[in-house]
Amino acid sequence: MNPLFSRADVIAVVPAAGVGSRMQAACPKQYLTIGELTLLEHSVARLLAHPAVKQVVVPVSNDDGWFATLPLARDPRVLRVTGGETRAESVLAGLQAIAHGEWVLVHDAARPCLHPDDLARLLAVREHSHVGAILAAPVRDTMKRAEAGKPAIAHTVEREALWHALTPQFFPRALLTACLTRALHEGATITDEASALEYCGYHPLLVSGRSDNIKVTRPEDLALAAFYLTQIQLQESA
Repeated sequence: MNPLFSRADVIAVVPAAGVGSRMQAACPKQYLTIGELTLLEHSVARLLAHPAVKQVVVPVSNDDGWFATLPLARDPRVLRVTGGETRAESVLAGLQAIAHGEWVLVHDAARPCLHPDDLARLLAVREHSHVGAILAAPVRDTMKRAEAGKPAIAHTVEREALWHALTPQFFPRALLTACLTRALHEGATITDEASALEYCGYHPLLVSGRSDNIKVTRPEDLALAAFYLTQIQLQESA
């Protein structure tokens, strides 16, 4: 193990190789800005603000022309690696670049409003779980299942046991690496890190998270994220 790290340290992976086509922007959505910082910088800063998080690995696309221009690229706590064509491949590339830390966080690059209380409660899971957990929010709205191939309602879905999956997601590094490797090798559909563990028969915990921990995916999300982030920063400075 690297002598600069201890077993209690947490490493984070923030996949940033996506193009974010739904944002209709001139750059990938993780490089859009709130204030003077990009979404990626905000997201990484939220993680590094916790003393247990010692390093953040950022997988980016091979032709990324934005990351190197950021001050983030010169932060010794941040490691850039080349990501893959899918999120799962990028996360696995990030994991393979890590040689230390028993636990790893995976966080969305365009999810800049992580509250420190949510992060602290998620990290506390390692005290009583060997599988890990994700931040998630109970579904509040009425959920509808559409007819196959049609914009028409097939039926209402019972929402009582439904949760919106959020990030970060937090797992033992070796377990997540093994599950992602197997799932990708076997051609499984992996939509988030927890789904790789589910595919391999594990049942990660759900840690209730704040609903303002939004992911910026559409143009209208940017202003909302800016508002939420301002409120969090005001609370922290109070």
